[in-house]
Amino acid sequence: MLLNKSIIDQHNGQGLQKHRLKLAAIQSELADTTSVIRQLADFQVAIPSWALGTGGTRFGRFSGGGEPRTLDEKMEDVALLHQLNKSSGAISLHIPWDIPSNPSYTRALAAEYGLRFDAVNSNTFQDQPNQALSYKFGSLQHVDQTVRKQAISHNIEVIRQGVDLGADSLTVWLSDGSCFPGQLNFRKAFQRTLEGLQEIYAALPDNWKMFVEYKAFEPNFYSMTVGDWGQSLLYAQKLGPKAFTLVDLGHHLPNANIEQIVSLLLMEGKLGGFHFNDSKYGDDDLTVGSINPYQLFLIFNELVEGMNARGMNHANGLGWMIDASHNVKDPLEDLLQSVEAIQIAYAQALLVDTPALQVAQEQNDVVRCQEILQQAYRTDVRPLVAEARLDAGGALQPLQVYRGAKVREQLIKERGEKTMATGL
Repeated sequence: MLLNKSIIDQHNGQGLQKHRLKLAAIQSELADTTSVIRQLADFQVAIPSWALGTGGTRFGRFSGGGEPRTLDEKMEDVALLHQLNKSSGAISLHIPWDIPSNPSYTRALAAEYGLRFDAVNSNTFQDQPNQALSYKFGSLQHVDQTVRKQAISHNIEVIRQGVDLGADSLTVWLSDGSCFPGQLNFRKAFQRTLEGLQEIYAALPDNWKMFVEYKAFEPNFYSMTVGDWGQSLLYAQKLGPKAFTLVDLGHHLPNANIEQIVSLLLMEGKLGGFHFNDSKYGDDDLTVGSINPYQLFLIFNELVEGMNARGMNHANGLGWMIDASHNVKDPLEDLLQSVEAIQIAYAQALLVDTPALQVAQEQNDVVRCQEILQQAYRTDVRPLVAEARLDAGGALQPLQVYRGAKVREQLIKERGEKTMATGL
């Protein structure tokens, strides 16, 4: 459901005076906020179709009321998010969880909502109903060539689906690996996987990108065939200029220096994009910024500095997407919180005095380096983020509007008390 614009206008009117006071205070301290607000307004974060329903764990799932039952309803939910925050103007589909029955209609509906289709995501990490061959022992790494061919064909079909929707990139995440020592020949598994990726890569349209995602563990806990950024980078380098590494913030072992990883990948021109989330122990898929917002800021600091060094456009130079799971939250509330956290970290990174930081680095002034970063991080940039939303026609406080309009209650009335989003 979309809200009547008068609801947002009324909310903004009630909070405008207080907002203006907060905005004036931060503008009095900063030299130039106009550029920051403009860049925030341009910055869009894609919403994955699978995150619009309640998530879960392998132990259970507690589905919520009013979950989207169809792709059309998922697009409607993303349109609502975008209506509120004006920063969620893209949707990323997971095939075969969300296959459009009529791509032309689906693409037209997205345009009507003001949405575009981001990367399409293939799925060879689980068996689908009526699937001929099983991925129990891997997909592109499988010892059986017919299983590998099935996985390759699926990825090529996903590309075709994406072309019909106007997407321009494919994300490949493989759960391939091994559970026990001796189960797998690592070199042969890598080579078979590379050969499969090469066939998929050859099917990419000229203007497309391939994102190779990595994960340190799960579902295989002894080895993963694309287990870290180094392995992903190897594949991307061997595949060619249209292949890139995709970083999921939760796909690392504890205490990994993700900001250094993204800096080096960006330097090599092989950073393709992000799946944003947060984690306490591993791949927890928690709300972005809920555990370690300082790390998120440090990552964005490296991104802003590195993208500026390469002359890249912040808004479209990389792929930005959320990939979280919410077993106990309203999914739409979680996504509103996540986009807000991303915008805050991005705004803080834009405030870093990079020239001064580089001078301090060259002088080995460790204290000064820390102070420069923390000065930006400790700045309350929420008025700037809110102003960017306001200028674009969104809500000053999206979550307040969502709750005040009782959106979830309305969705339950429309869709039912016990619904389950497709693909989960």
